[in-house]
Amino acid sequence: MAISRLHSRLLLLLHAFFALATQAAARGGHDPSGTDDRNLGSFSRILLQDKPRITEEMVRGYMSNDELENAVHAFGSRCHNISRIYSIGKSVNNFPLWVIEISDKPWQKEAEPAFKFIGNVHGDEPVGREVLMHLANWLCDNYLKDPLATLIVENVHLHILPTMNPDGFALRWRGNANNIDLNRDFPDQFFSVNNDINYRQPETKAIMNWVNQEHFTASASLHGGALVANYPWDGTRDKSKQYYGCPDDKTFRYMASVYSQSHHNMSLSKEFEGGITNGAFWYPIYGGMQDWNYIHGGCFELTLEISDNKWPKAAELPVIWEHNRMSMLNLVASLVKSGIHGRIFAADTGQPIPGSVMIKGVDSKVNASMTFGDYHRIIAPGEKYEVIASMEGFRPKATRTVLLEGESVNLDFILDPNGPDGQMKLLRNDCGCRCEDDKLFHMQGPNLGLYLLVSFVLLILYLFFKRKSASRLLTYRYSPRRTIAV
Repeated sequence: MAISRLHSRLLLLLHAFFALATQAAARGGHDPSGTDDRNLGSFSRILLQDKPRITEEMVRGYMSNDELENAVHAFGSRCHNISRIYSIGKSVNNFPLWVIEISDKPWQKEAEPAFKFIGNVHGDEPVGREVLMHLANWLCDNYLKDPLATLIVENVHLHILPTMNPDGFALRWRGNANNIDLNRDFPDQFFSVNNDINYRQPETKAIMNWVNQEHFTASASLHGGALVANYPWDGTRDKSKQYYGCPDDKTFRYMASVYSQSHHNMSLSKEFEGGITNGAFWYPIYGGMQDWNYIHGGCFELTLEISDNKWPKAAELPVIWEHNRMSMLNLVASLVKSGIHGRIFAADTGQPIPGSVMIKGVDSKVNASMTFGDYHRIIAPGEKYEVIASMEGFRPKATRTVLLEGESVNLDFILDPNGPDGQMKLLRNDCGCRCEDDKLFHMQGPNLGLYLLVSFVLLILYLFFKRKSASRLLTYRYSPRRTIAV
């Protein structure tokens, strides 16, 4: 037994050593310190210090972990009508990872998009935990008073994790209690460095389980040490520093620009054009949280650097909050103000099904929820898209080209079970969809009359089902949305 324990400890030490070695190339979400500045040009910053010198004067005015925990529960008591407090796990040192959920129906599952904010990923970047509590309290204070606050509370399930790394904060260093950089601890698409679950940190496991349990549409983590909105990919296949876009590069650029353009001065950056950057172009990292969210959770995540100073004086926090307030609100609101939303139903039963949706030409898939069959597809506005819904056991179905302008589009799919012909049918209705096809139906087969009769019966059954299920399935409340049934 003693030999076994010694062997386990040696393995943990080796893992910690490797993690510390990779941190030499880390940054405050993407720290480039500890590297050759000649390769970084104007992006060079001294953001990483293994033991940053954080004085008591710097800490004064920031909430301790216990004070933050009390603040979270006090918020839950004060704003109980629009909030739920829950924990997704514990840190190495057994501190609960508390989450605030904000919604007009926080205890219910709804066919609404879900967004999550995560703060304090790195222990020496505490601004996010303070700003996120400001955000929660602002939404509570302004619900039913401010249109944007009301829109978010009534149409989004917003989850806020003020601190992912309470131990690192208490220790005043970057990593967790094991001195592991949590933003390098996720499974990576290019390298197998973090594939062994036995060495994964409890904070990382908590986030991964959380993403697997909730149906998040998008998210953002808050960091410090720069002023920029960072988007995937974070790394490259050959570890080179170059622009390396993911399949949804255009959409991520749109999301990052929503944040940057709403910020007080992020978009005016002289280092980053428009205040946004591709992670691999800025500085490649591996085992990062945002790439894992996109690949394994279908969750579109940004890494937001919201303060040039990693640990500014507490007196500056109200100003930093005001500079980021509209950015945070507009990013969350963009989930319902734009994009393509809807549900997927089975034609034979009328029941919602957890299918998936793809955009033609974009190699990524967004899954519908298990409960309501609802999906929420973020996509850059101002262009035309063909949307395809599919699920195993059903014939896929596609729209003709849909023009996504300055409002969201509601696009419901009714999928036919696999039949002998196995052909895809393209349908659209006359509800105002801007589609590039003058035909109401596109089908193959000689018996058009019989097909129309069956389709009519299915439509009547579908409408009846929707009416009977009105109390169970959410009808979207955000009015400026065009509705299309396919």
